[in-house]
Amino acid sequence: MGFNTILKAFLPKDKVFYTLFEQIAANLIQMADNFKLAMDEENPIQRKVHLRTLEEGEHKNDDLTHQVFIELGQNFITPFDREDIHALAMALDDVADYMYASSKKMINYKVAEYDEFMKSMVVVIQHSIGALGRAVHELRNMKNLRAITEACVAINSFENQADDLLDKGLIRLFTESVDAIELIKLKEIYEDMEIITDKCEDAANVIESIIIKYS
Repeated sequence: MGFNTILKAFLPKDKVFYTLFEQIAANLIQMADNFKLAMDEENPIQRKVHLRTLEEGEHKNDDLTHQVFIELGQNFITPFDREDIHALAMALDDVADYMYASSKKMINYKVAEYDEFMKSMVVVIQHSIGALGRAVHELRNMKNLRAITEACVAINSFENQADDLLDKGLIRLFTESVDAIELIKLKEIYEDMEIITDKCEDAANVIESIIIKYS
């Protein structure tokens, strides 16, 4: 048996890590779209239906992340460093976790109306996750490094926008006559929504590290 035949036996037959990361990215985009639908929905019953889909998305993300770790244990050769694969999987999973955490609190805290902060923030989240999806898809061939870099720069910009929105949202909460219990509820939700963009930035930082190593 020749060396090339032996090597081929160890190579991932379908570049499974790229496929899994692309599936995770698609799932995150779907979660963000459903989150936006919930923010735009005026019917409280239908709004809750949209929010509950984020729990399904988070579970799906857990399954895909677990599959990444299984493949890490089974594949001798990986497309890039094992540490980077693990870090990217964890960062993407955190994005799903915080989307679910935000939606869960909206349901459990019985938030009756979604204010302008939530509606503006979910748009930023949607844009940030969309840029993250573009960066992830470009990893497969790593031929368009400029597109990856531009997506990562955009994610950083969206994180800054989210910071500004959070500051404005908290200032409004603490300066207007908001019931103390309602204030605590909204503050937690605001902060969880902003953390989603932080986690997108964490994932972008991992991707930038990967392209620096392999470009």
